[in-house]
Amino acid sequence: MKEIIPLHYWQSLMAVVDHGGYASAAEALGKSQSAVSYAIQRLEDQLGLRVFRQEGRRAVLTPAGHILLQRARVLVEHAQGLEFAARQMAEGQEAVLRLAVDGLFPDWLLLQTLAAFSAGCSSTRIEVLETVLSGTDDALLQRRADLAITPRIPQGFSGEPLMQVQFVAVAAPNHPLHQLKRTLEWADLRQHRQLVVRDSGSGRQSAGWLDAEQRWTFSHPATSIQAACAGLGFAWYPALRIRQELADGRLTPLPLAEGRHRYAMLYRVFARPDFPGPACQNLALGLSQQVRAAGLSPD
Repeated sequence: MKEIIPLHYWQSLMAVVDHGGYASAAEALGKSQSAVSYAIQRLEDQLGLRVFRQEGRRAVLTPAGHILLQRARVLVEHAQGLEFAARQMAEGQEAVLRLAVDGLFPDWLLLQTLAAFSAGCSSTRIEVLETVLSGTDDALLQRRADLAITPRIPQGFSGEPLMQVQFVAVAAPNHPLHQLKRTLEWADLRQHRQLVVRDSGSGRQSAGWLDAEQRWTFSHPATSIQAACAGLGFAWYPALRIRQELADGRLTPLPLAEGRHRYAMLYRVFARPDFPGPACQNLALGLSQQVRAAGLSPD
């Protein structure tokens, strides 16, 4: 029976690739360069093939090395998830739970969910990361969140539909677009300032209609909504996010001939779907229950 290759050999392989060389990999792993070199040598010896070839001073993956690197990432990820699950079982419940929430999710519904969760898991600290567009992707991919509410499911993850979001085109009642007193066309919008929210992630994605000649871009939805209420521009906002502003008349739907409403689906995504901790599972369940109680479930 062949000897099982130690996990740290595969971690060394990944580190050399990710950090661009043996010296940088050793620093990242907190090991000596000779220890990393030995791990790669032993890995190649046990496999009976080369994973790197030298090009000058650079170590470059061989074709076999490329294939093994992909498998190594899956192996290490699974091992880390297993260790995480074991720690959670030993501790009974997570001490800290990190939740990434896209700005499309209503604040009031999030707070209701957290209040209900804290009644049964008061010892778990909650860290809420408020994101926009690809910012939620980054939080999942970089393992800065245990659970996410997102309009997009990043590659390599799976998610459950949580709720459908309706966007409505609005402006303050004293905005010039409302003073036209007629059905609006896209040409009317182009002449006025549009308020948008910046993507908080590295992807810098755009969403929706962005054809106005003037735009103001904000980093947080709340500031954008305040600007709209002050008559400083028009925007599409999630109807549930501005329900109070619509109710008291600070914002009024624009009478567009078409496109006055848009729709998006929000998904509930575990960062570690195979090994979610008990508190993470409870929070996910609580989210679904609160959405269902509010009559917003897509079921």
